[in-house]
Amino acid sequence: MARSKPTDATGPGGKAGRGPQDAGRGRAAGGATASGAEPVKLNRKGQPKKQRLKKLAGQARMIKQAYTMTRRNDAKLPWIMLIWFVAVAGVVELIGILLNSPFIFLPLALITGALAALIVFGRRAQGSAYRQVEGQPGAAAWVLEGMRGDWRVSSGVAGTQQMDAVHRVLGRPGIILVAEGSPARVRGLLAQEKKKIARVVGDAPIYDITVGDDEGQVPLRKLSAHVMKLPRNLTAAEVNALGRRMSALGGARMPVPGGPLPGGRQMSISQRQVRRRS
Repeated sequence: MARSKPTDATGPGGKAGRGPQDAGRGRAAGGATASGAEPVKLNRKGQPKKQRLKKLAGQARMIKQAYTMTRRNDAKLPWIMLIWFVAVAGVVELIGILLNSPFIFLPLALITGALAALIVFGRRAQGSAYRQVEGQPGAAAWVLEGMRGDWRVSSGVAGTQQMDAVHRVLGRPGIILVAEGSPARVRGLLAQEKKKIARVVGDAPIYDITVGDDEGQVPLRKLSAHVMKLPRNLTAAEVNALGRRMSALGGARMPVPGGPLPGGRQMSISQRQVRRRS
């Protein structure tokens, strides 16, 4: 009796039963793992995620550079930071001693003291940066471009040959015109710019600010806080619509120095650090 050949040609299970195509797919999908390298993680924008340690190391370098630069102009900075650290940490530890828990309060004392020292550093770094930039062309633009939030700054929309300038800011309060330079010369610039903008923006609020230390002016060190305290008159959608209408006005019409502080890249690092601490 002849034996019949089996009609089921199914191969054995497991890895041995995979065809060449499956094997190829397996190598493509797990190639990074098979070679020993970790797969690259992507963020929402499809770009590789930065390692957390690399971020911390970058921030530490930035703080170190900002500290070094600030110390050049403020020799008392390390001593003042040390005094604040010891004073705040000592007060917290004293509370722990009174509560019969000195060892429990010790980590809290160190953290609180370090935080106080960082706050003092941020304030003094901010003051040092403003002292360096004050009186230089483009100082107001530098402050405006460093503000936190959705502020759309157009630097140097009007100006004179003497480097007087008017900067335009669009935000939730409306349109803010900021002038720096001689009050007698920028007064006419502000009036012309306000008249031109009024034809485009309709009923949107328009504010004008002159930077200076005289009566009726806003000091440079208080400019950012003054602008951010203005009332919120527009919604985010109205700001976007207003921005599209104002795009017809164009941007800068005069050269404004991009970095009024000396030092270029180091100054931009200091500016970011000052923003985070303030």
